[in-house]
Amino acid sequence: MDAGDQSPEEVYSVWALPPEPVRARLRGVMAGLRAAHGGPAFEPHATVVGAIRLRRSAAVEALRAAAAGVRPYTARVVGVARGDFFYQCVYLLLEPTPEVVEASDHCCGHFGYERSTPYMPHVSLLYGDLTDEEKEVARKKVEEIDKEICGLQFEISELALYRTDTEDKSLESWELVEICHLERK
Repeated sequence: MDAGDQSPEEVYSVWALPPEPVRARLRGVMAGLRAAHGGPAFEPHATVVGAIRLRRSAAVEALRAAAAGVRPYTARVVGVARGDFFYQCVYLLLEPTPEVVEASDHCCGHFGYERSTPYMPHVSLLYGDLTDEEKEVARKKVEEIDKEICGLQFEISELALYRTDTEDKSLESWELVEICHLERK
């Protein structure tokens, strides 16, 4: 850690970014959901390390160290689901293959992040406080907008560090800090 870093501790998360063609496809689905149900816009991603409070230099250093030990890996969508809280309103469930789970475990170790629940790899499509009925309508809408979304497979070759103040449900304060490209060995 940079001993001279006097920046305040802030909340950061590490995201696995799908390749741009997949992100563009997901943005289209997300825009359709927001048009029908509201909610803030955000980049399509799978959270690898959940919200953790650190100084910026420590977070960047942890990301770089973690990314150096992760190879590109494959993610596969196995379903569209709805969750119980704002940040998991409607999402794509990813298959928890050993490489998907190990990438998250590896990164969490570098950040000193301990999960309170088992890792559930997913790509959120809609953030919001909806009723169960509204969530189910939104979940079905995903399958209408993109009938081929289940089974979608893509390579994760970028990890991104985002400043993600979870108190800011508008997401206006959220900020991309750094992207690390995963290297094949």
